[in-house]
Amino acid sequence: MSGLKKKAYRALLAPMQLELVALAQWVRHTGERVLILFEGRDSAGKGGAIQAIAEHLNPRQCRIVALPRPTDREAGEWYFQRHVAHLPAAGEIVLMDRSWYNRAGVERVMGYCTDAQYEAFLRQAPLFERLLVDDGIRLLKYWLCVDQEKQEQRFEERLQDPLKGWKLSPVDVQSRSQYQRYTDAREAMLRATHTAQAPWTLVDFNDQKLGRLTLIRHLLDRLPDARYAEPALTLPALPGKPQKESYDVLSPTPSMRITG
Repeated sequence: MSGLKKKAYRALLAPMQLELVALAQWVRHTGERVLILFEGRDSAGKGGAIQAIAEHLNPRQCRIVALPRPTDREAGEWYFQRHVAHLPAAGEIVLMDRSWYNRAGVERVMGYCTDAQYEAFLRQAPLFERLLVDDGIRLLKYWLCVDQEKQEQRFEERLQDPLKGWKLSPVDVQSRSQYQRYTDAREAMLRATHTAQAPWTLVDFNDQKLGRLTLIRHLLDRLPDARYAEPALTLPALPGKPQKESYDVLSPTPSMRITG
């Protein structure tokens, strides 16, 4: 549970979401390309952070990418290949819920890649990201941190809540005993891929509400404080009386109505 009440959290989040809307307008009209990677331990809160950012943005412009397990064909490609298709085009923001860094985390710890594949990744990732940044993509990388005790609490919540059960996978269960190995893998990843052109930012997500606010504030401060004045829209008067639908529509039944 967060020490920050929902009403206070929404009051702090709302002005930042307005800034995000302004940022998205600037990105669209300038043709900028923004790519934000969200990495971290299972249950850290990546999905909630992404949703808070994207909530009021146009989904045609702000895309959320959460790639599934590679297909057999994708497993035989250059490792970065399937991610390239999801990079932002001019005027777009892409939020990646996990990214190519799976190889430095779960694939490394759970033995899903070979030592040679892992070592090649650590060498190639900074080179790949330099190409992205040199081409003009604004790349931001966030790692969401959570203590093991808090992680266990969230796993238990997911296990008990039928609406959250899909968030708990067999891999999550297997990885519970690998907390230290994930820590070691993260430290090796940071040493190899924390570069001047694409640095990492670690954010405390033991309190998810505070974590989201901290991350979004940092994100906004990292990008230009630019504004684009959208042309004002007006609604001219309708030519005649408003029309009603001419066919049968489904109306709420008493059991569907919400009161209060």
